[in-house]
Amino acid sequence: MKKVSVSFLSSKNEAKDILKINNTSADYIHVDVMDGRFVKKKHKPYKMIYKMNSSINKRLDVHLMVKNPLKYINYFAALNTEFITVHVELDKLDKYLDLINQYGIKAGLAINPDTDESMLLPYLNKVDLVLIMSVYPGKGGQEFIEDTVKKIIRIKKIILKKKKKVYISVDGGVTGEVAKKLDFADIIVSGSYVTSSENFEDAIETIRINSSLNAIKAQATAKKREKKKEKEED
Repeated sequence: MKKVSVSFLSSKNEAKDILKINNTSADYIHVDVMDGRFVKKKHKPYKMIYKMNSSINKRLDVHLMVKNPLKYINYFAALNTEFITVHVELDKLDKYLDLINQYGIKAGLAINPDTDESMLLPYLNKVDLVLIMSVYPGKGGQEFIEDTVKKIIRIKKIILKKKKKVYISVDGGVTGEVAKKLDFADIIVSGSYVTSSENFEDAIETIRINSSLNAIKAQATAKKREKKKEKEED
């Protein structure tokens, strides 16, 4: 089954929703950080999360939409962080990725909708995750960009060619219906679809199941073949 990372960017009450996410089956809490320079919006939730740290047991999936990630990497490295992701569109990427790796945290590279996937190639040996943006970064509640599906497949092929284990994460506009198109992704990021729902857990499970439909079908087919083979052997 796919992993689900839930963003609280669109939340009206962020602290309350973080605790609600923490009590679901979500695999990660997705933390969007914006400096008002890389994207127009500002969103700096570090202090709030730091204060809540003892109440949160989910690992953090941190997405830095900032011009200079250094201080934010240092901040979030001190918390229960699984991934810190910076953007491939930045300069001095090796410096940022090396610092993340030095902390023993999984490094991620985010790529914007208009950025060619070839930009990822020089850095794949330093990262554990590629975060494919399926909306333009900086604002929650946008609609999923349909061309993202083809981009996921192209990036998947690049990663397989490199023969390195790199997770593919997809972020932006993911609803229950959109999740059905994301069977090539490993981690699904969803924000407003979950946090605007009456039941967070139901929304998360819908995303998890819908994005795993092909895998579920493949498992069912494999089981049928095994049973058929067992009968033939008997």
